[in-house]
Amino acid sequence: MSNANAITILYFASLGDALGLSEERFSQASLPADVASLRAQLAARDAKWAAALSSTNLRCAVNQSLAKPEHPLCWGDEVAFFPPVTGG
Repeated sequence: MSNANAITILYFASLGDALGLSEERFSQASLPADVASLRAQLAARDAKWAAALSSTNLRCAVNQSLAKPEHPLCWGDEVAFFPPVTGG
């Protein structure tokens, strides 16, 4: 599938484990306006998705730069969702 009409979504760490998915191509009739809209569409899939994406600590990057919920999206973007990382 071409990236022209899709967004590549990456799910990292425990989020990917919870969803059983590390990557997908998201393609719908209309482009989600921003990260928050994409997240809402994904969460609406079912209870598992809603629970996994409900964390207020969930981080997002668009094209490998940290992004806020209001960050606009374009077809061809790469969007990554990941939990906060801790280390020692």
